[in-house]
Amino acid sequence: MFDVIAIGNLNYDITLLVERFPEFHEKIIAKGAHFGLGGAAGNTASWLAQMGLKVGFIGAVGNDEIGEAHINYFKKVGVDVNGIKVIEEHSGIAISMIKGEDKRIVKHLGANAYREVDFRYLSKAKYIHMSSNPKKLIEKVVEFACERDIPVFLDIGEAEVPKHIENKITYLLMNEDEFKRKYGSLKNVHIVKAKNLIITLNGGGALIRDENEKVFEVKGLSAEVIDSTGAGDAFDAGFIYGVVNGWNLKDAATLGTFLAYLTVQKIGARTAIIPLEEIKKNAKKLNVKLPF
Repeated sequence: MFDVIAIGNLNYDITLLVERFPEFHEKIIAKGAHFGLGGAAGNTASWLAQMGLKVGFIGAVGNDEIGEAHINYFKKVGVDVNGIKVIEEHSGIAISMIKGEDKRIVKHLGANAYREVDFRYLSKAKYIHMSSNPKKLIEKVVEFACERDIPVFLDIGEAEVPKHIENKITYLLMNEDEFKRKYGSLKNVHIVKAKNLIITLNGGGALIRDENEKVFEVKGLSAEVIDSTGAGDAFDAGFIYGVVNGWNLKDAATLGTFLAYLTVQKIGARTAIIPLEEIKKNAKKLNVKLPF
């Protein structure tokens, strides 16, 4: 059995730090650059494995150097790779231009578009996490999980929440901007039918509406944002880790905000990932109280 099986994209990230965005047909020089492995669910899985959970992954990579790098990285950090397809298509790519907290991203799915869910593999999960997935796949996985009483974490991102399965989602995660585009004001948290709703807030922190309709906010630490890439994925990892270990939602979200705080101070989605003991040391140093 796996503590968590994650499902989603695996990308090669090219991140460029710029002082301004280029105009039409203009070339500019980036003041900094970072190249590394990414993909939202892959980032979350990497954190969880480094924190000591038994993690599996369902996705697809190309039969190329990037795909090989993904497989080798997961093996190194302890993510099981038996749910990852290797196909004759190039691996996914994400290119970001970042100016302060403003970020512009262009993605090419590549092999990610061909991932398939092996439900025999998925049946080994105690929890399922999904991020950046197509609607049909979300629907199939949520129905499968509901039939087997497997709790689901769904980071919906820009996608629409499938209405007919919304009430079967155990933990629905999104950021503040995504929530406002889908549901309007943050006052509308009660119209969401998912059992638990978790909204990461601009500037740090999170707003939680639990299954008992109780609403509360978790404060985050203030940080100078160098690159927000992967911050939401780090939050997901902290939140999932807390839930899997039986923490209350406030403590789980506090760990999530702390991992996001660590992430935004580094360039790249995975450069901030550290083992659990290092997380504990950093939390103690900054007086972040967590039930480790």
